[in-house]
Amino acid sequence: MRARMVLAGLLALVLAGCSATAPTPAPSSVPAPDQGLPARLVATASGDGAWSRLEQLQRIADDNGGTRALGRPGYDASVEYVAKSLRDKGFTVDTPTFEVRDFAVRDQRLTVGGAAVDTAVLGFSPATPAGGLRAPLHVVAQDATSGCEAEDFTGMPAGAIAVVLRGTCAFGVKSQNAARAGAGAVIVVNTDDSPLQGTLGETPGTVPTTSVTGSAGRALATRAGAPAELTLATETTQTTSRNVVAQTTTGDPGRVVMTGAHLDSVPEGPGIDDNGTGSAALLEVATALGPNPQVTNAVRFAWWGAEEVGLVGSTRYVEGLAEADRARIALYLNLDMVGGHNAGYLVYDGDDSDRQGEGPGPEGSATIERVLLEQLGTLGVQGAGTDFDGRSDYGPFIEAGIPSGGLFTGAEERKTAAQAAQWGGQAGQPFDPCYHQACDTLANVDRTALDRNVDALAGAVGRFALSLDGIPAR
Repeated sequence: MRARMVLAGLLALVLAGCSATAPTPAPSSVPAPDQGLPARLVATASGDGAWSRLEQLQRIADDNGGTRALGRPGYDASVEYVAKSLRDKGFTVDTPTFEVRDFAVRDQRLTVGGAAVDTAVLGFSPATPAGGLRAPLHVVAQDATSGCEAEDFTGMPAGAIAVVLRGTCAFGVKSQNAARAGAGAVIVVNTDDSPLQGTLGETPGTVPTTSVTGSAGRALATRAGAPAELTLATETTQTTSRNVVAQTTTGDPGRVVMTGAHLDSVPEGPGIDDNGTGSAALLEVATALGPNPQVTNAVRFAWWGAEEVGLVGSTRYVEGLAEADRARIALYLNLDMVGGHNAGYLVYDGDDSDRQGEGPGPEGSATIERVLLEQLGTLGVQGAGTDFDGRSDYGPFIEAGIPSGGLFTGAEERKTAAQAAQWGGQAGQPFDPCYHQACDTLANVDRTALDRNVDALAGAVGRFALSLDGIPAR
């Protein structure tokens, strides 16, 4: 699909000649950029304002079965709420549709040697045959690249249930490699003792795939050849979802500052931190900026659908743009979970200075990282880098070569003692203890973290709306 954008053309400026007798030119109808905009935007957008928007998202979930997930009425109500809030401020709003697969789990059971083991099915896993699958366990090397290469499955008996460790490559790649080697199913072992929430996305040629916690997986890794029984009753259906997109009428439409957040939750809960906080912060900044600010560059806001099932809304959006339209997006700022109960202050590592995981973002991403860290610094917060691991909606923008960055307070990962000393909170506990659970409600949000991230976003949007210094033209 190709999203319709309301792009305002720039009026030409007619300059008077240099003659001393030349008449004084009439004032331009295009106002000069407002150099005080960043500070005023920070002062206007507030954590309290974002909190009131979170309260509305919580009400929407409460009125719709406790969730705002893809294909559920709560998601549609969330779209209408965001769109109306923008229209009430004078924005022209588009809600482009896209096709997406939806996924449901009817039953999941795993026993090994007759003992039950708790599992969490990965999204879009194929179902096991009727009556389940009976096969021996085959333990793949439990290292950083476990299951990422075809040769990892050398020597595996046909039809076995492969046990692989989470890490490095996508879950779909692990399952696809196992399928090609003749596995009957895959069990992915998490790197800690929390349930693993993941998806195979749209990877073709996968086998039934579930996951276990780190401690359960370590026990399985000692039981190569043990008889196992796995039942996964899953269903994948096709549905239609929507994004929400709005853009300022002012600023150069050929150099667009874009910022986005996903609006959907998982089916298990209302998704107030994940990602009500990002959606609310973005809406607060958008309505504070308004549709016609005095800016140099146009600003575009987007709320993505179907992120929780594989970044589908943002991917369809980027794929649907003509090459020239993609080139007009100067940069992308992502907000995904910015009010975690045990918050960290994380900024995507645009220059790969941390040397962790994936490499740097496209040229210009380092500037975005620096600006966001500076904005946090003005609030008395020392931010830290976090890897571009592909788990949020910056992914398709990076793949398109668009400089990207964003803010994040952490998900299921556990806060270290050093991080707790730096930012407060509880060491050894997840940044978000209710990640992808029913308890991800208003009570799961740290209002101080939300307020700081609203201010950091507002300052960065204001800065880039006035100047793209450090962001290369494409």
